[in-house]
Amino acid sequence: MSTGKIPFLEAVNGSDVLIPCTYLSCIGIKNLYFKWEFNDNGTMLTVLDSVIPIDNAEPMDVNIYRERVEYVGSSKGNNLSMVIWNVTFEDAGQYTCFGKNPKERGKNHSAIFTLYVVDELRVVDNTLKLIIVSGVGGCIALLMIFMLLKNFTIYVLDKIKEKNKECLVTSSGIDNTVNSLSGSRVTSKATPKKA
Repeated sequence: MSTGKIPFLEAVNGSDVLIPCTYLSCIGIKNLYFKWEFNDNGTMLTVLDSVIPIDNAEPMDVNIYRERVEYVGSSKGNNLSMVIWNVTFEDAGQYTCFGKNPKERGKNHSAIFTLYVVDELRVVDNTLKLIIVSGVGGCIALLMIFMLLKNFTIYVLDKIKEKNKECLVTSSGIDNTVNSLSGSRVTSKATPKKA
């Protein structure tokens, strides 16, 4: 039996509430007896009960013992949920979804769901969450800007190095100089003849 990941609900007085419950059996079911109970100051009052004869069959004759309650489950989804219409402050408390499967040697399974009934829903103050999210987002943005500036600087420095290399290569070519003295020209002298 399970009442979901969040086993409680805060409902406004006068609203309709779905109280969830699901079951799961690895070996299948046969005459699964289930019931919903309400804890009324230590006394367990049955809200509804029934029997599901086999897997994927709807329950036989759901007995409802409380006003404004409706069984809305479905065996196809292993769902044993109920709805309480027009909840009142008297409906607040713990509800237990109970099941007993004879195929599992009569083991009992149960899950508890707590219903809180209020005049109006609380307004949740998200200031701290917003501060944290903004701080983390700002840090990530600064990190991205830093990385972009770093990559841009490296790109510019590489381009400057490339340009300097080109200048060195073009100035070191043959340019009519002797012994690397600039401005001197090579003039051919007549070779003296031997007599």
